[in-house]
Amino acid sequence: MLVHALSAGVLSSGADAIDAGLVSTPTLARGSRDFDCGAVVTASHNPAPYNGIKLWNPDGMAFDEAQQREVEAALDASHVALPAWDRIGSVSSRPDLVERHVEAILKDVGRVNIRVAVDCGCGATATITPFLLRQMGCDVIAINAQADGHFPGREPEPTEENLHPLGATVRAVKADLGIAHDGDGDRMVAVDREGRFVGGDVLLALFARREVRNGLVVSIDASMVLEDLLPKAKIWRTRVGDVYVASELKRRSAEFGGEPSGTWIFPKVSLCPDGVYAAAKLVSMVAERPLETLVAGIPKYPVLRGSLPYEAPKRPSIESRLDAALRKLAPDVSTVDGWRVQFDDGWALVRFSGTEPKIRILAESRDERRAKEIYSTVLSSAKGAAS
Repeated sequence: MLVHALSAGVLSSGADAIDAGLVSTPTLARGSRDFDCGAVVTASHNPAPYNGIKLWNPDGMAFDEAQQREVEAALDASHVALPAWDRIGSVSSRPDLVERHVEAILKDVGRVNIRVAVDCGCGATATITPFLLRQMGCDVIAINAQADGHFPGREPEPTEENLHPLGATVRAVKADLGIAHDGDGDRMVAVDREGRFVGGDVLLALFARREVRNGLVVSIDASMVLEDLLPKAKIWRTRVGDVYVASELKRRSAEFGGEPSGTWIFPKVSLCPDGVYAAAKLVSMVAERPLETLVAGIPKYPVLRGSLPYEAPKRPSIESRLDAALRKLAPDVSTVDGWRVQFDDGWALVRFSGTEPKIRILAESRDERRAKEIYSTVLSSAKGAAS
């Protein structure tokens, strides 16, 4: 329904609608370079009912806030200028975007011969990742590889609790690696050959260590391990959201960007988070050294997460009290997205949830006892502000 409505709206404006069919989001974003704009209907990593429309620029970057406001203003306008009936756009199709995406990745990554289990989550990567990896030379065992928007295999977000079947499959078939995507393929996480989950912060560090020489862009909630691994690189932190990471990558000409959620942006190929390309890159890395060996080279710092409820109507006053309380804890407080309170031996992030009336709290340190102290201190401040 949304696809047809979107196409009709495009036609009614006088523009042409080119239907790419069922493709992953990074496939569509790459294909957008030949057009003025790309649009994908997806719920991304969210459950099945939450579909929407995401818009892409020709360079692969999603529409930023200014562009989104422009679209919203046009939607709110009482009158929209439309062409005459004989000046509406036409419909055509572009069935070759998957093939072109695969060819571009093969040219960049090359051939690899390992055994890989791939969990497509019944999402759009069922159209590309298993086929790409086979063409790379891998022995591929695919699960949840039938595209089905009801997501019968698992929930589309590739969290550790959703990926137990992938871990079991990896162990059963003695695969070297397990790859998992979200519903639209802009995210990618992994499991090692023992079926152990390898999540966002670790993969972010692995990719950054491989890709970065001078500059890295990450979201505000990324681990402090990055500063320890890349002491000579400049690290910029943005609001949570791939469009903010992409925008800063473009502005800073940095070599890599990502988020602990599993979104990886390789600006040399696209400013869209490309879970398919990231899968191919990780496969090539694992062909050199087992994933568990790579992971062993990344320091593991204790992280504590939690939340507390608040009364939504009181948010403005809570924000004011919370800002004052957190600034008393340390002189270095970043307000890029919420409050990131930096200590000499750790940090904490306090953010209002974007979907429910909760204040989310994260704390990290190199020492577990210190991480608990930071978390407890920040939680106490948040409780006081919310009461």
